[in-house]
Amino acid sequence: MNQRAVIIGIDGVPFRLMDDLSQQGVMPYFNQLRETGVFTQMASSIPEVSSVSWSSIITGKNPGEHSIYGFTELLPSTYTLSFPNSKKLKANPFWQNQGEFCIINVPSTYPASSLNGVLVSGFISPDLERAVYPTSLLEILNEFHYKVDVDTKKARKFPMVLFKELFEALESRVAFSHYLWEKIPWNVFMLVFTGSDRLGHFLWDAYEDESHEYHSQFLQFFSRIDEAIRDFGEKMNPEDALFIVSDHGMEQTQVNVNVNCVLEQEGFLHRGKDPRKGYSNIQEGTRAFALDPGRIYINKKGKFPRGCVEPGEEDAVLREVCNAFESLEIQGQKAIAHVYENHHIYHGPYSESGPDLVLMPARGINLKGGILAETPFDQDVLSGKHTQKDAFLFVCGDCSISENPTVEDVVPLLAECLGW
Repeated sequence: MNQRAVIIGIDGVPFRLMDDLSQQGVMPYFNQLRETGVFTQMASSIPEVSSVSWSSIITGKNPGEHSIYGFTELLPSTYTLSFPNSKKLKANPFWQNQGEFCIINVPSTYPASSLNGVLVSGFISPDLERAVYPTSLLEILNEFHYKVDVDTKKARKFPMVLFKELFEALESRVAFSHYLWEKIPWNVFMLVFTGSDRLGHFLWDAYEDESHEYHSQFLQFFSRIDEAIRDFGEKMNPEDALFIVSDHGMEQTQVNVNVNCVLEQEGFLHRGKDPRKGYSNIQEGTRAFALDPGRIYINKKGKFPRGCVEPGEEDAVLREVCNAFESLEIQGQKAIAHVYENHHIYHGPYSESGPDLVLMPARGINLKGGILAETPFDQDVLSGKHTQKDAFLFVCGDCSISENPTVEDVVPLLAECLGW
């Protein structure tokens, strides 16, 4: 049994990138670590969205048990879009166990909740004061010039601004984390690097293409993450457990599929185009609509204001929608790898609030659920997109890892290490 555990998250990083960069010498410390523990692919959540995946990582639960299905949802019995935060999480994160905890930059933990220790919320945290527990740490955070995230609007236009902000955010986060490491008693120390996800989305092609003008900067960022891991690793005690995890993978984006446009084209969705109305653009006769990225909801009578699908009709509509997406092609290639039904992937008391169907895209396909998109297919300004089966898990500790781990396995493994 281990006395303490350190969990380092690297958001949006696929197994194949960690495997590649560690063997190339870009991440030499992680390459050494591989000899001391288990390094394996890990399946992300469905859908493969950070808010869903990190919620499963910190609770060990399925979305049907923790109730988070995406960065957005509709308020009950409405078409009003809302943005669930940590107050919506229905399962306890592991730091509600007995012990002392230091939790830094875990996505979707805003607003920071009370715990025996310290919590600094990660993306999305609109107000730093509400992102910190205890609030007495706010002054110290400001002294470290702590940044939750980069300015993504500038980053879209100016890659060098992106790198500057990524490194600044990384350095402030690492420095603050070392401060807490020494000042705060803890049994579990968790730190998540999210700049890796931003870099992957904006410049995944810089990783894939060695001739890309920002290829070396891409590698430098991951080299710095490796150094940060080393600095924490060298502070650990021999009896401490170490976890390094990602929440989902990443790959090159080739084309967007605007799911609501496809639903409209196939006759399932009738909508207006008023940008002020959002999902209230859904009109009478709509049988199905989508939220990001590929969550499809049957417009059930009694569940939604203009729901028209009767209880006895739901299965038939589900089958029609499944058939439409299973046969969807782009230039002769399947666009959708799999269509999951709710009851096949979710279990728990909050399953009914989840989507009726979830689309899993084929390689290179990026799903979009915006209600106002105008064409079924278009190009994305972002270079990288999420993947579901290529997250990664590294563990060096007193626990046994199953052959095909998922994000829901992290907390049980942590509990095994610490004897909870």
